[in-house]
Parts: sequence; C-alpha cells; structure tokens
Amino acid sequence: MILFISDLHLQVDRPALTEAFLRFVDERARSARQLYLLGDLFEYWAGDDDLGDAFHARIAAALRALADRGIDVFWIAGNRDFLVGERFASTAGLALLPETWVIEDHDRRIVLVHGDAQCTDDTKYMAFRAQVREPAWQRQFLQMPLAQRKAIIAGLRENSRQDQGEKSYEIMDVTPQAIDAVFAQTGADVMIHGHTHRPALHTAGGKLRYVLPDWEPEASPPRGGWIAIGDDGVITRHALDGSVL
Repeated sequence: MILFISDLHLQVDRPALTEAFLRFVDERARSARQLYLLGDLFEYWAGDDDLGDAFHARIAAALRALADRGIDVFWIAGNRDFLVGERFASTAGLALLPETWVIEDHDRRIVLVHGDAQCTDDTKYMAFRAQVREPAWQRQFLQMPLAQRKAIIAGLRENSRQDQGEKSYEIMDVTPQAIDAVFAQTGADVMIHGHTHRPALHTAGGKLRYVLPDWEPEASPPRGGWIAIGDDGVITRHALDGSVL
C-alpha cells in the first residue's frame, strides 16, 4: 500500500493535531510500503538547525521509526516548509524529491505535486514564491540567526492571513491551464496534490486529479485524511477515521 498526506501544518500549540498525526503513523503508515508527504507537514520550517526543538525532533523520530521498519518515506516541499534540507531528511530517514515527481503503479503514471505552483491566478503569491525558491535567497536567509528567521516568518504568516481574507477561493485554487500543463509535461494519467484544502476527485479528459485534505481534527466535524493506493492498484480517499470516502 502507498499512502499520501499533505497540509497537516503541525505546530507545537496544536496537540490534538500532533496526536492525530502520530496515530496515523502508528496505525496506518507502519503497514504501508511507501509514504509520500506532499508538502506543509509543518506550519513553517525556519531551517534544519531547528531540529534541536523537542517538538520537531519528536516528529522526525516518528518518521524515522517508519524508515527503520523498511518503509520508504518521501518528501515534496510545500509553501510552508520548503526550507527542509538534507539534515532533516537524514534525521527523519526520508528522501527529498523535486517539486514535480512521477511514479508508476499498475501501468499508470501518477504525478505528485504540492499544488501551490499551479495557483497561477494568484500573481502576488507566485511572485513571492519565485523569490523564496531562489537558492541565493535561501542561502542568505539561512545565514540569519534562527530567532531572527522565526520572527520574519511570523510576520510573513500574518501578512498571508490578511491577504487570504481579501482573495477569492478561485484565485487561491489551481488553474485548469496549470494542471493541463503538468499532465502534458509528465504524460501522467493521475495527479495527486494538496495545498488548496479543497479535497475532491476531479475528472477531465480522461485524467484523474485527487486533492488531499488539510488536517483539522479539532474542527466539528473533524477534517483530515489521506489517499491510498492498494496492492490491487485501486486508489481510495480516506477520512481521518480511516473510512473510505
């Protein structure tokens, strides 16, 4: 079985969310063959030197336990945790993947992305994304003291919350043109992504696009879940309690 999750936005002041993730690791992921983390596992990531934080170390240890069981764990960066690097990967026992990745399963090509790069109508975000994904910008940022980086990120998060309140859902969603381009460039039959927090299965032109949910176990009703590909090749969407949607 192959599992896919994204958009947990783990953070120390949301213990119910952390426990939901750890239950998923213990009760679901440990029986999988592969686990793909498709971005925004963390609410933010200021740099791998933050692994000294007890909360981050706990999450890394949970992933490492999967790797030690022989489960392949893969990471695609999200818009909140794109600064995860080789030190975190080594500690957690996972492999860092490029932002577009294709796997083959049961004679299908499945393309994996986080999804933010396909929100091309959000021109302000796309400009910001281009800036912070530049290696030179990242090197300069990571040279700052950790406390300074966290303060900058806190300001960016606040600005993001204000911007989102002024944008329509349509602007913050993926665009059909960007999705079509990914399918064309990769020759994939299926796409799995997160980012938009709008879980669904979309069909168009014979292609399937699965959107992962964000995780809000504290909400009423709770939100969250994952996508699975069984050994028989069947793709299923699961709610946070494991039920098939």
